[in-house]
Amino acid sequence: MLIAGEKVTLRLMTREDTDLIVKWRNNPRVRDNFVYRETFTNEIHENWIKTKVETGEVVQLIICEKNNNARPVGSVYFRDIDNEAHSAEYGIFIGEDDAIGKGYGNETAVLATRYARQELGLTKLILRVFTYNEAAIKSYEHAGFVKVKDLPLVECSDGEKSDMILMEQKI
Repeated sequence: MLIAGEKVTLRLMTREDTDLIVKWRNNPRVRDNFVYRETFTNEIHENWIKTKVETGEVVQLIICEKNNNARPVGSVYFRDIDNEAHSAEYGIFIGEDDAIGKGYGNETAVLATRYARQELGLTKLILRVFTYNEAAIKSYEHAGFVKVKDLPLVECSDGEKSDMILMEQKI
């Protein structure tokens, strides 16, 4: 399964992507934008695949550069998929530092939300984002997400507390 845009393609994540996912999630730039900030391991990711992806609770895709031998640069996912409510939580990260600022996140958000509607039958996506992550907020707004609620002082796994906002998109 391949979804192609002008800059990126999206493909389903496989177990062979584990080492990349672990590397990306341990990148401080990526980790600091997650509530879960513990060191990410192959075992943690394998458990994610077994308990979330294989059960259908999560669909995870790999973001690949279109014009660079399809080099994987990040991931986008839908978690807590609720087939009755036709909703899920959206998440994305660009793991490769040299892939930041190229518009990959913007294009991925558009492609992924279309995929969620057409292939997964979802009608509503939510996401949580730290208020300090202004580039992500701008990208999400570009893709049609709107702020619906402030989430003050969310406690991260490392004990740090930061303000977040809840955004949603009806697709």
